[in-house]
Amino acid sequence: MIKGVILDFDGLIVDTETTWYEAFKEVFWENHHINLDLKGYSRCIGTGNDVLYRYFREIAGDSVNCELLEDHAAIRYEKLMQAPVLREGVQDYLVEAKQNNLKIALASSSSKDWVHTYLEKLNIIDYFEVINTKDDVSNIKPDPELYNKTLYDLELSPEETIVFEDSLNGLSAANEAGIRCVIVPNRVTSNLKFENYEYRINSMGEISLNDLLKKLDRI
Repeated sequence: MIKGVILDFDGLIVDTETTWYEAFKEVFWENHHINLDLKGYSRCIGTGNDVLYRYFREIAGDSVNCELLEDHAAIRYEKLMQAPVLREGVQDYLVEAKQNNLKIALASSSSKDWVHTYLEKLNIIDYFEVINTKDDVSNIKPDPELYNKTLYDLELSPEETIVFEDSLNGLSAANEAGIRCVIVPNRVTSNLKFENYEYRINSMGEISLNDLLKKLDRI
């Protein structure tokens, strides 16, 4: 019986990932005349900057200043993300989970300040019983530590929990933790080859949480 749900943040609750991609794409073209490949970039989503910087060096050379590129991209990102919005159906899922007395948690490889700022701005922070970020663990996704800690904090077993993710790294982390995972890709991650997931939907507006849980019970 499902007693809790764990949500990723970036790209799942708010589609920050598409905005970051557009910002980095502009910066790479302006500075290096390189067309940032969507497929290559999307494989870096859901983990830390070390993976992203490694990809940047692969396509632009070892001398590329990754920090400077990120600073320039951040300026564009802020302009594009002045009024963040929840992805379709997110609010409905949070409401349904609360109505069904499910425990709700968030597990993100981003920083606590980053996540809390958005959750407060979107007025959804009170839905979450547990919020774990990269500041709470030694290893981020695809390592399972974030999910293992979140299960511990929720006092739930993997069998009692469902994870919602939008990235390969998040899916790998959930699988390593033994938690069933529902994939909800965004525009940047929709091209990825997801495998070994429990269910896939295009958005949380596609099916209600109650109906989804019923389907999962029959799988």
